[in-house]
Amino acid sequence: MSTDSSILKGSDGSSTLMLTSGATGRVNALFSLRALKSLLMLIHTVVLFLLLPFRGRRRVSPVDKPGKDEKPQHECHRKVAVVRVPATIVPWKSSSSTSLTVKAVEQTVAARRAMAIRRVVEDDDKNTKRDYWLFVTKRGDTIFTQSWTPVSVKIRGTVLLMHGLNEHSGRYGDFAKQLNANGFKVYGMDWVGHGGSDGLHAYVHSLDYAVSDMKVFLEKIFTENSGLPCFCFGHSTGAAIVLKALLDPKVEARIAGVVLTSPAVGVQPSHPIFAVLAPIVSFLLPTYQVSAANKEGSRVSRDPEALIAKYSDPLVFTGAIRVRTGYELLQISTFLQQNLRKVKVPFLVLHGSSDTVTDPEASQKLYEEASSPDKAIKLYEGLLHDLLFEPERDSITQDIIQWLNSRV
Repeated sequence: MSTDSSILKGSDGSSTLMLTSGATGRVNALFSLRALKSLLMLIHTVVLFLLLPFRGRRRVSPVDKPGKDEKPQHECHRKVAVVRVPATIVPWKSSSSTSLTVKAVEQTVAARRAMAIRRVVEDDDKNTKRDYWLFVTKRGDTIFTQSWTPVSVKIRGTVLLMHGLNEHSGRYGDFAKQLNANGFKVYGMDWVGHGGSDGLHAYVHSLDYAVSDMKVFLEKIFTENSGLPCFCFGHSTGAAIVLKALLDPKVEARIAGVVLTSPAVGVQPSHPIFAVLAPIVSFLLPTYQVSAANKEGSRVSRDPEALIAKYSDPLVFTGAIRVRTGYELLQISTFLQQNLRKVKVPFLVLHGSSDTVTDPEASQKLYEEASSPDKAIKLYEGLLHDLLFEPERDSITQDIIQWLNSRV
């Protein structure tokens, strides 16, 4: 745990807080020996419960499934939309002593979305035009997206920004505005369970949801910017989402290149047994939070002010990782490890050599195994996980801009 954690407090009021983002060191804590004991006790309890001969029937919330040919609905305005919470993310058994209700999730989602929208509307930067857009997926989830458009600079290309685990796209506003100054219009998407989008905070039932939502959002970007090159930027788990989306040849063919910072392509459990336990526990108790994950963590930045800003942001989730979310992270990481050779899109991968959240060696493996004829890697000696929030953020941003400029 970093020394910065002593001055920060999580939403539950605890005096310790894990300073991680993206894939985060919480995954290692989730599958630690301390967590194993807790999970085994939970499994034992659940099994005994299931064996009771006269247990009551489990209640599930009804959900209206759209037809196969139904298209996602789109909304674009400056008013908070009606929140839709799919039944798939509402647990019948909460990780706390009281069950989470649909109403409670709706209230927290509405509050998060209102805050995300307010930040867009209240941004008075004269050099950037801000906007937001809501679209509804076939699952029924409302996804929050936003954009940064340069006012006085000719647009030469677009960039889709995918944030990391437990954070949101609005955290990258300064980075987006620097891209604006160089002629790039930037779009950001809060994937399900994050920021202003639907879902229990930081609960990800399937990262494939984020992959499919990204593809839908890309269609909007392509339509609005016909003839302009489109790039993708992904941080940590967001980078993993980008890579999986681009394994689709139809998507890969329309993307000019991608920039990946600290990609989560090498996340592994601390012991092989957890690879067996993870799917079982994630099925039985998907939203369960492992408290041990709050007691051990990895620093993500050497800038104390950046850490304070991050963990005092209500749109950043600071609680323990949810079991299903951790399992999904392991799943997508394993999938990418098995498909690195299929990566053909031009890319730049950046990683800090001292990153203890995601593995710099995994980025090196991506660089070596990818089939892309146009690829580059840069490892920053001594830097940590959140590269764009490190003291050297300006020089790192310039490295990214230089790479983008050479491809438009």
